[in-house]
Amino acid sequence: MPDALAETFALSPLEAAQDALRKVWGYPAFRGMQADIVEHVVAGGDALVLMPTGGGKSLCYQIPALVRPGVGIVVSPLIALMRDQVDALRQLGVRAAYLNSTLDWREAQEVERACERGDLDLLYVAPERLVTPRFLELLDRSRIALFALDEAHCVSQWGHDFRPEYLQLSILHEKFPDVPRVALTATADAQTRTDIAARLGLTDARLFLASFDRPNITYRILPKDQERRQLLDFLRRRPEDAGVVYCLSRGKVDAIAQYLAEQGVDALPYHAGLDPATRQANQDRFIKGEGVVMVATVAFGMGIDKPNVRFVVHMDPPRSLEAYYQETGRAGRDGLPAEALMLYGFADVVQMQMMVESSDSPPAFKRTERQKLEALLGFCETARCRRQTLLTYFDEEYPKPCGKCDTCFQPVETYDGTVVAQKALSAVYRTGQRFGVGHLVDVLRGVATDKVTEKGHDKLKTFGCGTELGKQEWHSVFRQLVANGLLCADPEGHGGLILTETATAVLKSQEVVRLRRDPAAEAKGKGKASWSGGSSSSKPKTSTADLSPADDTLWHALKALRLELAREQGVPPYVIFHDATLMEMVREKPTDLDELGTLQGVGSRKLERYGEYFLDVILTHS
Repeated sequence: MPDALAETFALSPLEAAQDALRKVWGYPAFRGMQADIVEHVVAGGDALVLMPTGGGKSLCYQIPALVRPGVGIVVSPLIALMRDQVDALRQLGVRAAYLNSTLDWREAQEVERACERGDLDLLYVAPERLVTPRFLELLDRSRIALFALDEAHCVSQWGHDFRPEYLQLSILHEKFPDVPRVALTATADAQTRTDIAARLGLTDARLFLASFDRPNITYRILPKDQERRQLLDFLRRRPEDAGVVYCLSRGKVDAIAQYLAEQGVDALPYHAGLDPATRQANQDRFIKGEGVVMVATVAFGMGIDKPNVRFVVHMDPPRSLEAYYQETGRAGRDGLPAEALMLYGFADVVQMQMMVESSDSPPAFKRTERQKLEALLGFCETARCRRQTLLTYFDEEYPKPCGKCDTCFQPVETYDGTVVAQKALSAVYRTGQRFGVGHLVDVLRGVATDKVTEKGHDKLKTFGCGTELGKQEWHSVFRQLVANGLLCADPEGHGGLILTETATAVLKSQEVVRLRRDPAAEAKGKGKASWSGGSSSSKPKTSTADLSPADDTLWHALKALRLELAREQGVPPYVIFHDATLMEMVREKPTDLDELGTLQGVGSRKLERYGEYFLDVILTHS
């Protein structure tokens, strides 16, 4: 155990944990339910922890590993995550290491010896390695403080990142019944939580369920309308910010990254089709650089511990609300303001429906996937506060509109759309339930294209009956009818729409349909920035928006020093200090090391190692 923590053995377990929090991490007190979790695990109890990204999950096992005798074994799914967390822990003076394929046999052997000698506080390992006979024998020869199972949703078939190797982790309880286990995840609905507990043998573990709310994230969802231009407008208002842009396919990742680079954006691609060296180099640049935009498939992100990601953009809808929550949660881990923007179109809706319906999955699984898709579409088309809708999905009540999402910035008007819905449904029925939305909109608006006349659809009763709405407005209507379960994609067709059973009641005027007016379409006509979804086209508030010119100069000077120190050591800048800690320095302007040491995120080891450097910059600019 590091010298700074040696005295904690003379304290009670909770006092020792609080002492470690203050001296090692530089935080004055635990947040939320952290103290309860830490006390429970230190006492030897098993725990299932659901806490949002950025909520401090890592401390819930890192601190107990320091307080309890022995080494904490952390099961982590990705190499990048292990490396980043170990780099950060070593900066704090914690004896941490990892065992993975990046080590040669000599390095791996030395880590194993350190574990056996009791010279490690935390050891990170992949699930595949943990269940090997060699590693299990190492555990038999070592004193184990606890097992932490990170990203625990990977064990559930209902989760969005199912990994079969996680199923083997139940062996820990069988071989080491007296060692506490803590399973942690940021995203799991009730079904997934039950599955995690059952598969890991944690049915008797205490459940710690924190709020899913990420109050620092602003949520925006817009229909696609020249999506590249929408993305570029969004990014140009954030020239210094790092962020992630998610695309559904590798080809789209490459195309968007190239487009952004041609427009002067520091953008890089990331997907499994790139050669490993390029993929690793791009990831390193994103992690260790400032203001880099990573364009990626969803394979990127779960192993990234970068706290100052200021935005996440979805160019295509994710697979479910769980996936959306997990992926958007990678923004603003440091607690400073962050943004989540999703662009989606009708073609995305149809494609997702067809993927579900045409899959070979068992009926129960397909039914669950259908429900998840319906929830996602409902979230996209809701007229309610986005945050309220999202949290309701996770069985959490949010008492009032949040004031920090697009539907709060610009409240959505709803109207009785029964007649409009009947026209759309009639067009689907009278054209034979074989055509996509583009053709149906042409029929409704009376546009006699070659395809319309060739099929004789210009002779239909519905031809030209919908001239009161524009093209984009009709697209919005069809998206909402799908989201409301009145239409669905034909699994046997090629993007065509068919009526569902519930559509009959609407056609017979037995059910009323309320639709939302698309504010983005109206704003476009008035010259407003369609990317914002808000009441103003001004630059969104960021963590530096209210800084005076002098403080802004200090902020950039501190960031430059941090980047220089990080490059010297070959580590990401955020392992030196988080942006939130630099902002504390700007606000408080400490005049000596004692004052600097009182700031959040400045532990004793970092104060000793970096204090003079940062204090010199602060005094120079004061």
